[in-house]
Amino acid sequence: MSDPVLPLGGAHYEGLADVRETGPQGMIALRGDLSDAGLQEAVTGLTGVPMPDMRGAQVMGESGLLWMSPDELLVLVPYRQAARARAQLAEALQGQHALVENVSDMRAMFRLRGTQVRDVLAKLAPVDFARDALPVGELRRTRFAQVAAGVWLSDDTTAQVFCFRSVAEYMFNLLRTAADPDAFVGFHTG
Repeated sequence: MSDPVLPLGGAHYEGLADVRETGPQGMIALRGDLSDAGLQEAVTGLTGVPMPDMRGAQVMGESGLLWMSPDELLVLVPYRQAARARAQLAEALQGQHALVENVSDMRAMFRLRGTQVRDVLAKLAPVDFARDALPVGELRRTRFAQVAAGVWLSDDTTAQVFCFRSVAEYMFNLLRTAADPDAFVGFHTG
């Protein structure tokens, strides 16, 4: 097995928020009946995290469950375990109407840290990033300028953003520009 290559080689920028390309991250797209007890048992047993509520992001370390839509989860696992985890889920869901695909190499991930993280994100997406509108642990699928993306806050000063790998450089440049110290807004104070 060859070593995984990050789209931007671990790009990093320090400004109003610390913007860092992270990964590699194992990701499995799972489509099926999220209310099914067998599906829930399979994904929670695999990841060790509870089933997320609607728009929830249940993440612990490199493992997690992201609610993507009423019939879709993005299952996070350590990168080197993704192929095995996909096979394990496919076997557990055999006989059910479900789609299980390893999409690890399709995506890029970024972590933003800092007291201005909500302001940085608010410049780019049509989402209300106020604490009461987007609480910690809630996922949003949206657009950052021209790019489809997902975002959640793991705490009040840390956000995770993911997009397709093909637009990783564009996304990093957007995040870096929004985090430029000369672009300070100060709306969402820490």
